[in-house]
Amino acid sequence: MQIPSGYITTIWSTQKLLSLGMFFCGIFSLLMHVAAHFCGISAVYVCRVGMGVCQGCLLPSVHTLLSKWVPPSERARLATFAYAGAQFGTVVALPISGFLAASSIGWPSIFYIFGGIAVLWGIAFFIFGSDTPSTHSSISIEEKTYIENSLHIASPKTEEKLQTPWKEIMTSTPMWALIIVHCGQNWGYWTLLTEMPTYLNSVLGFDIEKNGGISALPYLVMWMLSFPASWLSDYALKKGFSRAIIRKFSNTIAHWGPAIALIVLGFVPTNDPLWTVIILIVAVGLNAGSLCGYQINHIDLSPNYAGTMMSITNCIASVIAIIAPIICGEIVTDLSDESQWSIVFYVSAGIYFVGNLIFLIWGKGEVQWWNDPKAVKDSKEKNVVLDRYTTK
Repeated sequence: MQIPSGYITTIWSTQKLLSLGMFFCGIFSLLMHVAAHFCGISAVYVCRVGMGVCQGCLLPSVHTLLSKWVPPSERARLATFAYAGAQFGTVVALPISGFLAASSIGWPSIFYIFGGIAVLWGIAFFIFGSDTPSTHSSISIEEKTYIENSLHIASPKTEEKLQTPWKEIMTSTPMWALIIVHCGQNWGYWTLLTEMPTYLNSVLGFDIEKNGGISALPYLVMWMLSFPASWLSDYALKKGFSRAIIRKFSNTIAHWGPAIALIVLGFVPTNDPLWTVIILIVAVGLNAGSLCGYQINHIDLSPNYAGTMMSITNCIASVIAIIAPIICGEIVTDLSDESQWSIVFYVSAGIYFVGNLIFLIWGKGEVQWWNDPKAVKDSKEKNVVLDRYTTK
């Protein structure tokens, strides 16, 4: 649903799409216990699919809103502030979910609590959110003027109706560099997120209550590191460093740092859990640089189509996020076998390394020519003339 969602953000209200998506995602979460109790596993599948369909609008919508609201000089800080919510949510959800699951209330309370929060957020954003500064009900004139002038200088407005240049996007080398590095990010990140609780429990022997808190520690560090990383990115931009260098440097720390940590993890004996946990914290924590690396590079390349681009890269990368834990399950047939887990860590490290290397070589930081609808239109008209001339 991400690619359709990315397209919808260009023709309809992004704010309404995001509000409705999160509202109905919360509704499906609230129905989870009832579905499991009265209808069985098939109904649970329906709820899970429904949540996935609704969440398809999240990243395309957020990227579209950021491209319309955030001045380029503040892009790293404010985009990180928004996307760091994912890490903050993980930090909060893992220990609370572990506590609730182990309590007398039981697992259904997890879905009721977080589903209710999603419903309330959807209603609040529908009422108070806005697509652009010009349509916001309470923004000051000074702030609106500042934002609009900053965005106009970075990417001049056009009166042309936005028609997504699918061919130009999909044949763009920087776009494919983004797709590949995003896939590498999702492989490493989601392997750790989905498998870390199992690893901590099966290899290090942490029970479910302790497991939730310890599993959350790396994401707490990632959340904390994201703020100084984003500030330094914007500071470097003000000091004259090119946007491409800043994005690539941030992403190198975010991917090659964890790659080294995962390789080291394969050699650390598990009879000392402290060092294992520290290395896992480093592996996840350094990933904070990705927020001001590849993730906001979509907006750098094309403010007009950032949501569409994010929908494409994250759609493909989400498939990787599904495949990675499955492959992990095929490798780790004995959950207590340290050598099998080491293979998982080495594979993730290799994918982190290759993905970022491609981004370093072919990634860009400048607005691409196809961001301008007029330029795309002129290019197509020129091609039509050339085709006619060749035919004659």
